[in-house]
Amino acid sequence: MLNPEVYILAVESSCDDTAAAVLCNDKVLSNVVANQLIHNQYGGVVPELASRAHQQNIVPVIDAALKKANIQKEQLSAIAFTQGPGLMGSLLVGSSFSKSMALALGIPLIAVNHMQAHILAHFIDEEGYDKPEFPFLALTISGGHTQIVKVNNFFDMTIIGKTTDDAVGEAFDKTAKILGLPYPGGPLVDKNAQLGNPKAFAFTKPKVPGLDFSFSGLKTAILYFIQKEKQKNPNFIDENINDICASIQYTIIEILMDKLKMAVKETGIKQIAIGGGVSANSGIRNTLKEAEQKYGWKTFVPKFEYTTDNAAMIGIVGYQKFLSQNFENASVVSKARIQF
Repeated sequence: MLNPEVYILAVESSCDDTAAAVLCNDKVLSNVVANQLIHNQYGGVVPELASRAHQQNIVPVIDAALKKANIQKEQLSAIAFTQGPGLMGSLLVGSSFSKSMALALGIPLIAVNHMQAHILAHFIDEEGYDKPEFPFLALTISGGHTQIVKVNNFFDMTIIGKTTDDAVGEAFDKTAKILGLPYPGGPLVDKNAQLGNPKAFAFTKPKVPGLDFSFSGLKTAILYFIQKEKQKNPNFIDENINDICASIQYTIIEILMDKLKMAVKETGIKQIAIGGGVSANSGIRNTLKEAEQKYGWKTFVPKFEYTTDNAAMIGIVGYQKFLSQNFENASVVSKARIQF
């Protein structure tokens, strides 16, 4: 019989955040993240610098997670780590450490798909947050991914729509760069958008068949628009920054909502959950909540700390895999690209 108290140590190192969490069953006891500020000066994540920083951060972060959870490493039931997708050098730091620690403690090792974890973060037991019922639709939106996923159960998921080029997070960050905003620019676009008029400037939405997305054309249209307006008025961006950001954000949200409405119509599923770093965006959160009244959907927005890359979401997948005894041995390999 399974021990009623399962303690999972989770490790996340897919990109530029080194994270560790400890869960007791589906409850988070600690969730520690070390950010890498070194990338800001380069305007994006530098893979080699990221993996070096992970090597420096991983021991202190795991130590902090165990101390905050107030448990000894000997109490751990298993170690879960991000197998992929992500930057290969970064993934290897997390997987190598997790394999070594699991071997040293003689406990199971669990490999986790980072994108599945963003979706299943909704199943963390958190006061004031409901859990979706299967089946539901998940909109995963981040710097590297934009997907609509049909979720039948914890490990039966099908991608029914995805981006054909840029991810939505990339569109926000590249747009911010055009406007001269510092990296990472997505949160700054959101901040300015809250003070602007979303109908001030109109941008054409790309026409993409089915449930797929495209954001590269929108990014180009914004670039040409800004260049044209700056020729007429060199101070155009400074004088209109809030309205520009609000209009761009409004267009991106419209693109996402159009596809979601189509997905609901095609599948008949009215439970919608969002996940991934861009789900921290206030405009997207508000629009999704309004959709409950407007379309009769039941929507699920995760707690803010579980939207960006974190280890608690890796831990909740680790817990579900532990219950089904879905373990790996030390030969498991990290994968920069990985399917559901």
